[in-house]
Amino acid sequence: MWQLLKQIARTGTPDTRVPESDDAWRTESQQIQQDILDVLGRALCIRAIDSGSCNGCELEIQALNNPYYNIEGLGIRFVASPRHADMLLVTGSLTLNMKEAVRRAYEATPHPKLVVAVGECACTGGMFKESYAVCGPLSKLLPVDVTVPGCPPPPIDIMRGILTALRVKRTMLAP
Repeated sequence: MWQLLKQIARTGTPDTRVPESDDAWRTESQQIQQDILDVLGRALCIRAIDSGSCNGCELEIQALNNPYYNIEGLGIRFVASPRHADMLLVTGSLTLNMKEAVRRAYEATPHPKLVVAVGECACTGGMFKESYAVCGPLSKLLPVDVTVPGCPPPPIDIMRGILTALRVKRTMLAP
């Protein structure tokens, strides 16, 4: 214990500055909530589907639920069933074992539905695209509205992709 305290005393306090954060999206939170209500009249419901990923993208998606991003406070929530979803958020290379499940989830999602491909694997097939167990990118099976590249993409990029898809939905519903 004493050695630890001596080490702390010798090290001192760090003199590096805290990096600047990009919080511009936080000031737009009221506008985002209003956009969601204008388009849907309720919360945006998302069904996340892992079609064969390494779980890196899922960790970043779950970070959207933490207090820093607070996606639920914006009026966006995750649901357990595609029947209750407005959007499918698909991660990972489309594997042969998940191909039928992803197709059925898409068919079960009510119209007008949106599909967002998250991560390099879902967008292009990633490093596994030449594998015998992979069908390729998600766009080979479903019409993808928005792609969010990155391995894994940061939570802010995933949020931008979701909001871009919401804008796509608004133009689809416009008279």
